[in-house]
Amino acid sequence: MQGNESMQLPLLRYSVVAGVLFAMSIAASPAQQRPAPTVDGVWEQVNDDGKVGGWFHIYERGGVYEGRIVKMFPRPGEKPNPVCTKCTGEQKNQPTLGLTLIKGMQRKGRNYENGTIMDPRDGSVYSARMELSADGQKLMVRGYLGIDLFGQSQIWRRLPDTALTEVTGAVPPQAASSTAPANSKPPATTKR
Repeated sequence: MQGNESMQLPLLRYSVVAGVLFAMSIAASPAQQRPAPTVDGVWEQVNDDGKVGGWFHIYERGGVYEGRIVKMFPRPGEKPNPVCTKCTGEQKNQPTLGLTLIKGMQRKGRNYENGTIMDPRDGSVYSARMELSADGQKLMVRGYLGIDLFGQSQIWRRLPDTALTEVTGAVPPQAASSTAPANSKPPATTKR
């Protein structure tokens, strides 16, 4: 009997070790192994009055993130694609649709910092930061003057991956250089 007990003890140890390894493999679920979401994609910007203002395609280029306006929803009486007369540099007098309004965002986990955002209505450029929700479906975009305290935030909503293909004539950022002017023929806009 002594011989059987001494053989059962190592088997019990191996069983315990195997059980612990199995439990650890279950604990490391596929959700924990997936890469963290990024801001890459199409985002719907909603104005303070709850109406959609535009769609932005945010993408990574050269280690930083940029955002281009790819669809506009003008209000009654507004021009469907105004020219940015108060913009500076290469964006001056270019159609708003297609302009890169978000520039230089550096990723730090779910936060994007040290960038700028431009208001095409008056050409003002603000310091900016963005924060992605844990599920990757909402984006807090904050523009500010000088310090973060003096700013305004909006919550943008991620659109399905197919949204960019819905925008007729949108120029993928990979096809346009970072210094190229906006499209000479902007995509058509729709009212929402």
